[in-house]
Amino acid sequence: MRRTTTGPAAPAPRETGTAVVPLLAFAGIVVAVMQTLLVPVIKDLPRLLDASPADASWVLTSTLVSGAVATPILGRLGDLFGKRRMLVAGLAVMVVGALVSAFTSDLLLMIAGRTLQGFAMGAIPLGIGLMRDLLPRERLASAMGLMSSSIGVGGGLALPAAALVAQHADWHVLYFGAAGLGLLAITLILLVVPESPSRAPGTFDLPGALGLSAGLVLFLLPVSKGGDWGWASATTLTLFGSSVVVLLLWGWMELRVPAPLVDLRTTARREVLLTNLASIMVGVSFFVVSLVLPQLLQLPAGTGYGLGQSMVVAGLCVAPLGLTMMFTAPVYARLSARYGPRATLILGLLIIGLGYGGGLGLMSAAWQTLVTSIVLGAGIGLAYASLPALINAAVPASETGAANGLNTLMRSIGTSVSSAVIGTVLAATAHTTGGVEVPSLHGFRLSFLIATAAVAVGLLLALFLPATRPPAGGQLLASSEDEPAAEHAARQAPGRVSA
Repeated sequence: MRRTTTGPAAPAPRETGTAVVPLLAFAGIVVAVMQTLLVPVIKDLPRLLDASPADASWVLTSTLVSGAVATPILGRLGDLFGKRRMLVAGLAVMVVGALVSAFTSDLLLMIAGRTLQGFAMGAIPLGIGLMRDLLPRERLASAMGLMSSSIGVGGGLALPAAALVAQHADWHVLYFGAAGLGLLAITLILLVVPESPSRAPGTFDLPGALGLSAGLVLFLLPVSKGGDWGWASATTLTLFGSSVVVLLLWGWMELRVPAPLVDLRTTARREVLLTNLASIMVGVSFFVVSLVLPQLLQLPAGTGYGLGQSMVVAGLCVAPLGLTMMFTAPVYARLSARYGPRATLILGLLIIGLGYGGGLGLMSAAWQTLVTSIVLGAGIGLAYASLPALINAAVPASETGAANGLNTLMRSIGTSVSSAVIGTVLAATAHTTGGVEVPSLHGFRLSFLIATAAVAVGLLLALFLPATRPPAGGQLLASSEDEPAAEHAARQAPGRVSA
């Protein structure tokens, strides 16, 4: 079989130590912990920071925006200069940000620290790229599945731990813990994980990075703040319109540079485009359960539907979501080896739909939320594990960092849209109980229906993906009436090497 790469001939993946996979997954879990650690104290942030609720919400928005901007940029830098190097750099910036937040209660400094923490979001696509470059094919499927699911694993485990800390210690301890985990991850990666031998040709596209950053900021700000500003306000509509203009100009520019930040021609191919669009839907469905179940569990029983659980118990009831995602990685590897990642993505989406559909009638007891969490965790774990395999099958090895960074960005956009939509739905359907406005059971069920609709759209997109097959002795390739995607991409690139 003819094999092609871009630039100098890439060395074949070599056998690495068994600790590489869990250490890279640990780095992903650390990033997820950083993202989730404030959930137990969200409602108290205005008091803790002596700020209005609208101003305090920037503590969350800043991390979201910086993570979205940094993820594709770090992915491209990893392709050019080394994925391990950029992974360590992203974690180091996160540690600095965590320490800034740990030592302050000033709103502006807290926002600055949280902005720096968002840079670590690039760890997951960089880890996936490292695995493709370092691991033999027989270990790759389960490894990428675990790495891709680490964001859910870390989030699920962080909720009860953060709740326990928030109940019994000063909330700044959460940041000291995140900084300590980040330092541990950096140390272990430097000691155990080798650098990737693969490098992409070309230089870093600084104008492209600035253009994409501007477009993402202009889009994500109104998505995150539209509920406060008003969805039809001049500010919201102006920012949305500006984001469209900037991103169109950015795309026009990217098509005309020799080494773009994002190869839009590759991104526009069917297997990549549909996978990224499906990723948005998976991101929407993943975040709904994280928004609904903790609130349902903690609402007082006096509401007639609240389950009256403590913050810690609520976190423990949602934790199986992440644990199940972790345990699905080896299951995914076996299913994908036999049927391909497209089939496992479809199966995962079907299980997610089953979880949300069944969850509509499982809201009257804490044990029922456990069942919902486990079913959704299995489906989301299969879906998340399938996404990097589909992306890696469709792009050259020298572009995996940027391509997986863009895919992670799509998931992040999905969670951002989910947060905005579900937040608006819960606010619009809320009612007053004991003088306090609380989400209604109707709002929770409507949120589950929205998640089910997102899953249905994702399933439709997945059905149009080309079938996949593992070629003898090589990486998984897309199989359709077109030529294999990796070979096509290599032939289109300058300086290819054929053997």
